[in-house]
Amino acid sequence: MTNLPTVGHFISGHRQPSTSGRTAEVFDPALGVATKHVALANQAEIESAIKSANAAFPAWRDTSLAKRQQVMFAFRELLNARKGELAQIITAEHGKVLSDALGEITRGQEVVEFATGIPHLMKGSYSENASTGVDVYSTRQPLGVVGVISPFNFPAMVPMWFFPLAIAAGNTVVLKPSEKDPSAAIWLAELFKEAGLPDGVFNVLNGDKEAVDGLLTHPDVAAISFVGSTPIANYVYETGTKHGKRVQALGGAKNHMVVLPDSDLELAADAAINAGFGSAGERCMAISAIVAVEPIASALVARIKSRMADIKTGDGTKGSDMGPLVTKVHRDKVASYIEAGEKAGATLVKDGRKVKVDGEGFFLGPTLFDNVTPDMSIYKEEIFGPVLSILRVNTYDEALALVNSHPYGNGTSIFTNDGGAARRFQNEVEVGMVGINVPI
Repeated sequence: MTNLPTVGHFISGHRQPSTSGRTAEVFDPALGVATKHVALANQAEIESAIKSANAAFPAWRDTSLAKRQQVMFAFRELLNARKGELAQIITAEHGKVLSDALGEITRGQEVVEFATGIPHLMKGSYSENASTGVDVYSTRQPLGVVGVISPFNFPAMVPMWFFPLAIAAGNTVVLKPSEKDPSAAIWLAELFKEAGLPDGVFNVLNGDKEAVDGLLTHPDVAAISFVGSTPIANYVYETGTKHGKRVQALGGAKNHMVVLPDSDLELAADAAINAGFGSAGERCMAISAIVAVEPIASALVARIKSRMADIKTGDGTKGSDMGPLVTKVHRDKVASYIEAGEKAGATLVKDGRKVKVDGEGFFLGPTLFDNVTPDMSIYKEEIFGPVLSILRVNTYDEALALVNSHPYGNGTSIFTNDGGAARRFQNEVEVGMVGINVPI
């Protein structure tokens, strides 16, 4: 394995080999083998990426909105024409099936589409006589160099949440992707250059905590956007703000689905399968806790279990419905939650550890627990894998209390045919989003 290629950096419009001497392995999760290395930046490389972005900022800031818009449209067209290439890269390093990879790219494209409207989005405002003889106006101006620290689970979509708008608005970007799947970021940077983006406006810095800390503490970085686990989100927010930066840090979640007695259970079961096991549960908006209001819990469990038998787990390039987890370490961590749920007394309806798959990759099949209680770790913690937990309650109010009391309570969907109950939920829930009889 010593002759594996190394993914370096993309700085000043070009791929840059690393000089740090530090690397990490990048795996094909479906095969369970390392296919390349990724460079882990040192201080000199961190400085080089930020310096490149800082040097490019004045000219890019002064580039007309019309010209920036032209570049965004060109990037949009190139991405749409070649997204199949990007999907292959994502599947090879993350493991998600090709349809999930293409879906991820489509979500990112929506932000690119939005960014093509930048001339309108950058408009300011003007008010005459806000006070006697006083007019008030506002302008929108770019900040400078912005850092993006993105997670492994969406190596294309999450960066595209941020960099299209940041760049269209006149900022320059240093993207630090996950070291688990770094190649998508390099591909996006090269595509942007092909679209006409000037050198230095979009840079990719591969690395680990040293690279993260470099972005969080460097005086020339004006803002940071982060998506990842809650402990790291806290660290990013505290460190970045301490060093005078604007920070948006998105952490973990525990998303609930509340199923009321009058629900369409077929629809609810379909939604549970899609929302719980898509992308092998490795997404922050995955449903992982289903709160079933009696007397329908057993019927719902039976329907979900029946559908789970049809899920094909395997290599994401070979027609599977669900691929492997991203690394062996993560697969083993998710498996440890299944063991913990058993020991805590939950009913293990379907054990994903017993899945039979061709190959030696990091596979774990869909898993379903029933009779889960709020004190169990499989409910309290974000598992980030294909594990669904069913909690049984007797009333709508008990269900709502569970959602609102969970420290990681985030997105929530309610399944009911009663518009009045849905109205109550919309008014009373304290977290997340509401979906009424809409597949997730």
